[in-house]
Amino acid sequence: MIDFRMKTFLTVCECMNFTRAAQVLNLTQPAVSQHIRYLEEQYDTPLFIREKKKLYLTDAGQILKDSLETLQSDDHRMKIRMQQSMAGKKGLTFGVTMTIGEYAVIPSLARFLKAHPQWEIHICYGNTQTLLSRLREGTLDFAIVEGYFREDLYTTRILQKEPFIGVASSKHIFQKPVSCLRDLTGERLLLREHGSGTRAILTKILALNNLSAEDFSHIIEIENIHAIVSLLREDCGISFLYQSAVQKELEDKTLIEIPLSDFKIAHDFSFIWNKDSIFSAQYEAIFQELQK
Repeated sequence: MIDFRMKTFLTVCECMNFTRAAQVLNLTQPAVSQHIRYLEEQYDTPLFIREKKKLYLTDAGQILKDSLETLQSDDHRMKIRMQQSMAGKKGLTFGVTMTIGEYAVIPSLARFLKAHPQWEIHICYGNTQTLLSRLREGTLDFAIVEGYFREDLYTTRILQKEPFIGVASSKHIFQKPVSCLRDLTGERLLLREHGSGTRAILTKILALNNLSAEDFSHIIEIENIHAIVSLLREDCGISFLYQSAVQKELEDKTLIEIPLSDFKIAHDFSFIWNKDSIFSAQYEAIFQELQK
């Protein structure tokens, strides 16, 4: 269980202002300062520094913050599991991104569900950033994501690598002959919303080629992978997706992979959980089972 002074510390980390933290906690500012001072004395190190009237975490403060967030998450998961045990149940709640959950790991998930028919399992769909937030909050046991994340906060296992490709309708007529990424900037680009792992990967690849999404003539932002695939089939633009999301369409030749000399990408699908979680052994076992 998280000590009340530790909750004060986490609130200050969130607000980065003692006065605002006091308002959130319904405490006086001296009380908040006293809680932080107590922790600094306990750990024999400063947790915050002030520079030009702004508050910053020290390196030690960052370590404490990360550790307490994991403890808080585990505490939340432990309460849920204890409640489940009272009802004679065992369960898991985990998150998957849209591409992974709807295409890439369905066979692995199906085997896992069949192997544990007695478990109550809740699978949550969301973009990478949403799932990362829920992991830190303790509302998920683990997540399978394809985007970028802070590796110092999570234990990471690579579930599989997946080709990331440019895609267009087989009927599409390109604005100019295409051999590299820059040749596509005259096209309408269909892409996922901010926070999506797919969007983050594309953004990074474009940046490495001194490009951005804004360099394309038109952008259509869509929060649903099925809608993107449907619009690609209707020749409403081009997109960049994981191959598994369009495997059927590539096989029946309604869509084609755009041949690009400077775009050969395979990205990790990562199985992650909060680093140093007390449930790490169980999550490791689940990963091993899914990987088989």
